[in-house]
Amino acid sequence: MPRTARTRGRAGLTVTALLTAAALVPAPAHAEDVTDYTITVDPSARGAEIDDTMYGVFFEDINRAADGGLYAELVQNRSFEYSTADNGSYAPLTSWTAAGTAQVVNDSGRLNARNRNYLALGAGSSVTNAGYNTGIRVEQGKRYDFSVWARAETGSTLTVSLKDAAGSLAAARQVAVEGGWAKYRATFTATRTSNRGRLAVAATHAAALDMVSLFPRETYKNQPNGLRKDLAEKIAALEPGFVRFPGGCLVNTGSMEDYSEASGWQRKRSYQWKDTIGPVEERATNANFWGYNQSYGLGYYEYFRFSEDIGAMPLPVVPALVTGCGQNQAIEDDALLKRHIQDTLDLIEFANGPATSEWGRVRARMGHPEPFRLTHIGVGNEENLPREFFARFEKFRAAIKAKYPDITVISNSGPDDAGTTFDTAWQLNREGKVDMVDEHYYNSPNWFLQNNDRYDSYDREGPKVFLGEYASQGNAWKNGLAEAAFMTGLERNADVVKLASYAPLLANEDYVQWRPDMIWFNNRASWNSADYEVQKLFMTNVGDRVVPSTATTTPDVSGPITGAVGLSTWATSAAYDDVKVTSADGATLLSDDFSEGAARWRHSGAGSWSVQDGQYVQTDTAAENTLVTAGDPAWKDYDLHVKATKKSGKEGFLVAFGVKDTGNYYWWNLGGWNNTQSAVEQAVDGGKSTLLTKAGSIETGRAYDIDIKVRGRQVTLFLDGQEWGSFRDDKPAEPFRQVVTHDARTGDLIVKVVNAQSAEARTAVDLGGAKVASTARVTTLAADQDAVNTETDTPVTPVTSTLRGVAPKFTYTFPAHSVTFLRIKQR
Repeated sequence: MPRTARTRGRAGLTVTALLTAAALVPAPAHAEDVTDYTITVDPSARGAEIDDTMYGVFFEDINRAADGGLYAELVQNRSFEYSTADNGSYAPLTSWTAAGTAQVVNDSGRLNARNRNYLALGAGSSVTNAGYNTGIRVEQGKRYDFSVWARAETGSTLTVSLKDAAGSLAAARQVAVEGGWAKYRATFTATRTSNRGRLAVAATHAAALDMVSLFPRETYKNQPNGLRKDLAEKIAALEPGFVRFPGGCLVNTGSMEDYSEASGWQRKRSYQWKDTIGPVEERATNANFWGYNQSYGLGYYEYFRFSEDIGAMPLPVVPALVTGCGQNQAIEDDALLKRHIQDTLDLIEFANGPATSEWGRVRARMGHPEPFRLTHIGVGNEENLPREFFARFEKFRAAIKAKYPDITVISNSGPDDAGTTFDTAWQLNREGKVDMVDEHYYNSPNWFLQNNDRYDSYDREGPKVFLGEYASQGNAWKNGLAEAAFMTGLERNADVVKLASYAPLLANEDYVQWRPDMIWFNNRASWNSADYEVQKLFMTNVGDRVVPSTATTTPDVSGPITGAVGLSTWATSAAYDDVKVTSADGATLLSDDFSEGAARWRHSGAGSWSVQDGQYVQTDTAAENTLVTAGDPAWKDYDLHVKATKKSGKEGFLVAFGVKDTGNYYWWNLGGWNNTQSAVEQAVDGGKSTLLTKAGSIETGRAYDIDIKVRGRQVTLFLDGQEWGSFRDDKPAEPFRQVVTHDARTGDLIVKVVNAQSAEARTAVDLGGAKVASTARVTTLAADQDAVNTETDTPVTPVTSTLRGVAPKFTYTFPAHSVTFLRIKQR
């Protein structure tokens, strides 16, 4: 917590003027609250070198990030391939309405073998496409390119129109179709703007249609089969050093077979690069892990091209034949493994090979004879079976290094920041002398404030770290502040952390599977989250090396763990009994065998609770977080005993302690993650982080004795009388963090300060005798900690100003809840 302090005497100047501000920095909510700090910089010492590729972006097709997002195609389900394999609510005509006779057909009359379905449209009939979100977005005066593959043996005229409920949006076009399959084109110029457009195609005589497409003429850099301009520009504005693609869970889930007759045209497959290149009408389709269809119109070629267009290093990830993301199976098929290894070698040739090579020739035919200069490749993603994964990884690495010794081959450490899987994976990676290890974690803001020093103790001689996915759980400004504080630690450890990317990148607001996300959009607009503004500030002000610096810290006033107790389930039915809470001196705080009902318990979550046969039972196997609580939030130093029995469902038990409210608690998650592991999780303001984890599962029908001993900030957990684990939660969530870097191009010292508390931070800055100019450019992000950027309101926006009176020693007051970068020129 901040402490109010009187002004102390300091050598140097007190700087208060922001004389040539582009805009005024908002005043803090409680300007009377001030905490004093010092920052001391040592410009004579050399810190870690920072690579140009330090920060990048991670693109995964989640939240409709590709189709309906970055991929500029305006027609949804353009090839009539939607299926219940993609989503239980889908049909081949999803997003289409028909007037007259229209039937989706899968027979030998199709366009090509990999494009299985086409539309048989009867004479005098029409179909209309609704696009994404509220409809097809068109803007007055802009051009839109229509194309369709069509077949009409006896001839037909197609009338193509753009309209909304108010009428026409462009002059209709007529296309004469005759003979076998051929591609036909037309261009529209929108006569007015609409967010609710519809594309209609009507036929005078029977015709077969496929790949019904409408693109804005204006795509990013006007590339064919291109990208939505506003989204691509927002990504480019980050100046990312790399683009990691295509996943994520898309890479290591589903079948590892190809899309062919031999495999039965499997629809739930891992993302395999050869499915996604060549003419778009010949690319495979697939069921996206996140619950919708993938057209692969945005494929590997487009990812490489986009990376090049924005000056970023391409970093593809290929499957390692061990599934993750809750599937957790190792594929035992040597022939299939060899095929995937060869596919990976072919991928490198596709990216880097001469235009005369087999796969370089494919790239050249697609329009890019020059290589894409691939240098890094990831094998696998978040595998929960570290030994099985690493055995396969070594085979990939050996084959890659034998043919392409300069390629950096990246391994990973599973889906969490700690635990048995993480520890085993890191041990294998160290012993195997891996180049780089991909870490992933999504935690609470509190965790990020607590773990700024995470990489301080990593082995400088061991594998380097690629932080491929991370985010604080939420899109409010407090999340951005916590991430910013953590990023100062990433930069300080740039000799270990070589690459880092926030995730996920994109979210269509009407198709969300995961929060938080960096850039939000719909069919008409896009907007930057608070997290985006933090990422952009760091990514565009990196510097070339760290200048060592130190700062004072905020006084730590943490007391013992206090709180009530709770019971919960997640997609599981369970019965609880014999709940006892006893204080350290032996006094009974709570004893409930439910013989008289459950009146002591407060139900704040989902689910259905009732007393059955003397047990407290939650019966809804679909409900998530069914929390009920009992007791006093002021309880401390107690023992909790619970008897628990799983009745049915996917997981096990959730037994809570230290419960302050529905967003602040600890719980022991037994049999979580589809009954594959158990963990202690802490929730702070609704965001959870994992404190301790082990592999394990919970048996249905078996009664378990669960005991939790809380003493001060030490917690020990027992399962059936045996100690399961313990932890001490006493790491301070430091709100004041800083790092200083040097920009060789400009000569600037960049002082980067995060003040993630409600008090101003009055700070004495000592530049260690550096000769500096008297002015500095200041960029400030400051807002209420709960502020969230939306389409119509962006409270988290950078403010630039000029600071005068800078000297080797000066004082600067950093606003409450702020991220501030001072660019100070050296003389």
